[in-house]
Amino acid sequence: MPAAPFASLSKILTPKAGKAPAKASGSTPSSSSPSSFLPYGRQCIEDDDIEAVVAALRGELLTTGPVVGRFEQAVAAITGAREAIACSSGTAALYMAARALGLGLGHTIIVPAITFAATASAPHLLGAEVVFADVDPETGLMRASDLEAAIARAPLRRADAIFPVHYAGQSCDIEAISAFARARGIWIIEDAAHALGTAWTARDGALLPIGANAHCDMTIFSFHPVKTIAMGEGGAVTASDPELIRRLKLGRNHGITREPSEFVQNDAAFDAKGAANPWYYELGAPGFNFRVSDINCALGLSQLSKLNRFVASRRALVACYDELLAPVAPLVRPLGRDPRSLTAWHIYPVRIDFAAASLSRADLMRALAAEGIGTQVHYIPVHRQPYYAARYGVAELPGAEAYYATTLTLPLHAGMNDGDVARIVGALRRHLKL
Repeated sequence: MPAAPFASLSKILTPKAGKAPAKASGSTPSSSSPSSFLPYGRQCIEDDDIEAVVAALRGELLTTGPVVGRFEQAVAAITGAREAIACSSGTAALYMAARALGLGLGHTIIVPAITFAATASAPHLLGAEVVFADVDPETGLMRASDLEAAIARAPLRRADAIFPVHYAGQSCDIEAISAFARARGIWIIEDAAHALGTAWTARDGALLPIGANAHCDMTIFSFHPVKTIAMGEGGAVTASDPELIRRLKLGRNHGITREPSEFVQNDAAFDAKGAANPWYYELGAPGFNFRVSDINCALGLSQLSKLNRFVASRRALVACYDELLAPVAPLVRPLGRDPRSLTAWHIYPVRIDFAAASLSRADLMRALAAEGIGTQVHYIPVHRQPYYAARYGVAELPGAEAYYATTLTLPLHAGMNDGDVARIVGALRRHLKL
């Protein structure tokens, strides 16, 4: 397997040679005990993370201070992007990206049905109408053919922007999707909320980090606690185009600029000598406060230093799951895999034939919870949500329906070990009578 493309960042972020990894704090207890509860996702907070946050709290600036800039530089270095713009959440990142493109009334966007609601709702709140695309029933990922079919159902058979999702951490075939979209002049915003640390193997063999924007205009990330790294709440957009970067920064801070070259009311902005008045700012178009604090970014920066370790841990746990579940296929099957994706796994969904097992998903989830094993469903297809169903009707998306009907997310986080996986698989087999 190709080497991970993020190793070069280790000199910037990892502890000095010879320093042992920081001790995990009491907030993330060991999960090896059979009596401990295993949620489907959980942050891994260690002593050095707490120390980093305390240091930020002792700083002079708590929001939009120097740690935000350092965090942004680190995200850009990891992803290979020209610049990263940190913000308050992945949802804010989606909204900012859509706003930077000028999406709004009269525009149509394509969103895969298997994703979190925010992928559609954030740009829709700007006025864009949504057409939902189907997905591969084995992977939950939108394909170029699904995009083509969605555009065929769109008003005027066209789309202005697409939001491909790297579901569970696995990259969709962004190369094929991009080629189709670019040929039609469609903007591309990758939703990589699940995929920090993932890379795509291009047709020429190059390993391209998700977030480098090799096949898109912008990429968004989320740093919610269940993601690979946590910063409480937080997100980021990566971009390479200077104009998009400028618009993203405006969109993070109310639409306000303090850049003299952008001022339009010169009489108010400049003094008699032509110097910008030091208090002056201008509002070009109203926006929201999507800023993120130094406190959050201090935690995020500390967590980024462990990204390679966290990703490796998650990959090892996924391999353990795959091995232990292999004997019970096809009743229980792991997520379909694309070998071109070097995946940093966010979640571990399996596909279960509940009808053949004579057990409902709800009953299985309750039985596992009674044994201290938390599960989740990622996701209810967004096109079936009451708001979108009432607005657009429920499209026939057989891949999304088939995926949703059989999926269940099992626990996956860096605090787990192989014994936890064995415990989960053992409980799963007992309740499915395998």
